[in-house]
Amino acid sequence: MSATSPTWDPQQYLRHAGHRARAFVDLLARVPEPPADHPRIADLGCGPGNVTRLLADRWPTAHITGYDNSPEMLDKAHVDHEGPTPGGGRIDFAAADVRSWVPPEPYDLIVGNATFQWVPGHLDRFPAWVDALAAGGTFAFQVPGNFDSPSHRLMRELAHSARWKDRLGETLRHDDAVHTPADYLAALADLGCEVDAWETTYVHLLQGEDAVLDWVKGTGLRPVLTELGADAEPFVAEYRTALREAYPSTAHGTPFPFRRIFVVAHKKGTGR
Repeated sequence: MSATSPTWDPQQYLRHAGHRARAFVDLLARVPEPPADHPRIADLGCGPGNVTRLLADRWPTAHITGYDNSPEMLDKAHVDHEGPTPGGGRIDFAAADVRSWVPPEPYDLIVGNATFQWVPGHLDRFPAWVDALAAGGTFAFQVPGNFDSPSHRLMRELAHSARWKDRLGETLRHDDAVHTPADYLAALADLGCEVDAWETTYVHLLQGEDAVLDWVKGTGLRPVLTELGADAEPFVAEYRTALREAYPSTAHGTPFPFRRIFVVAHKKGTGR
């Protein structure tokens, strides 16, 4: 990834909100109850806040803070989701860069939803985050594991082609973006956690013309769109052609296999 953080488009991101949120719902199903009656929860890389709201649905009395470094995403989150919750809890949002975020207080739950692939060296951040968990607290996250899929491979190949390599050669990360479930399990077990790690491949059935391109415009393609700015359309046109061949549409829609990696790390002990 380039040194410049991608510019995000909340509306584009939310175009596939149902499919994107499914992995977070499946993650939360494996998260144990927090140790506090009014749990303190941090949502790292909260985006527009739509999945932060799911945390409030699961734990109505919680005080939840969503952290993100995108002004566009935070503006959307503030408008749509901030404030008291019906169960007596509260959702708020704050600007923070997960690459350097230090927990300002103890948390009963720290979650990350499709965030850490944007954080180089994120394994090195885990000790501080686990240390900030209350006894009996949980650190849980999911990340995409599809960097070898055609959607990402074709993007990288095009970025490294003769036409684009001078502008995009260092823009897209790959090998160090995420780790294996076993790597995450080992790192968090070494920190004293009980760890549940697994992977799932979803086959999303996307609707609409150039549906896979529409999907990646909200996430993986953002660094390219940010880097190229007004010059992005020729790249997008080439990429669109390649995606149409890799992901042919059917009478029912466009099947889009998507592998994800899940980790739930429980800090031993009870109470604060």
